[in-house]
Amino acid sequence: MWHLLEPLHALLYYAPEAFEEAAALGYDTAERWPSYFAWRAAPLGTAGPDRVADTFYSFSPAMVARYVPAGWATAAPAEVLAARLRAVDRTYRTVLGEETVGSAELAEAAALARRAAEATPDSGATVDSDVRRPSRPLAAANAELPWPEAPHLVLWQAATVLREHRGDGHLAALAEAGLDPVEALVSFAAIGAAPEPVFESRGWSGAEWAAARERLAARGFLHPDGAPAEAGRALRAEVERRTDELAAAPWVALGPDDTARLAELLGGPWLAAIGSGLLPSENTLGIGKV
Repeated sequence: MWHLLEPLHALLYYAPEAFEEAAALGYDTAERWPSYFAWRAAPLGTAGPDRVADTFYSFSPAMVARYVPAGWATAAPAEVLAARLRAVDRTYRTVLGEETVGSAELAEAAALARRAAEATPDSGATVDSDVRRPSRPLAAANAELPWPEAPHLVLWQAATVLREHRGDGHLAALAEAGLDPVEALVSFAAIGAAPEPVFESRGWSGAEWAAARERLAARGFLHPDGAPAEAGRALRAEVERRTDELAAAPWVALGPDDTARLAELLGGPWLAAIGSGLLPSENTLGIGKV
């Protein structure tokens, strides 16, 4: 379900319509990060850099500090939230097409996705660890927003709640595994999730990356050359298993038949999102790949 929903959410970060809306608010759109941090963090209100770094986790705090809280001087969170719905509206009409946006099938998918999103727990378990203690802050913040009326916007908002719910749980799984933010990326790159240069977008320096690699090697998770040791592969497999376990609640609540029906209904929109060419083929999330 994540594989089907994530591209529908992620269009916001790449679509020309979204950059146009961001530019209208006053954001620099020469690169995607000013609008990315604004779009994704706005449900948290005027969150500061520490709060955003904690909830986003994989980004270097130094990178976060370049965009937060400066982004709130450009536009208030409420303005950003209104603009992101306009951006999604325009993007979906372009990518999915007017016929799909107005279809009974999409309305049915939106209703099912909303039911799943409304079944997400408000918070997850904290863990005793020396690393950060994420719960479900991004899922909860998005779940508290009012639901839009248009079914295609309901679908996007539900996809957003569900992906942030899964993401928040993923951070809890990483913390349980004892992986700090940069170690999480180094270990993920090591097992071939994406080439290392792709992860440079998260803002960590070469020295920080090398130090994380050394820490992981000292704990037996990597070989000295950076290749994953068996223990490292097992650790990442456990992180993914735990992530899925923590993400299960909304799908258990929706039930197997309605979950299967939603998966069927999402096939066309998913193909349209992947086929739009807007999503990068290489990224840290595995989206954009059939």
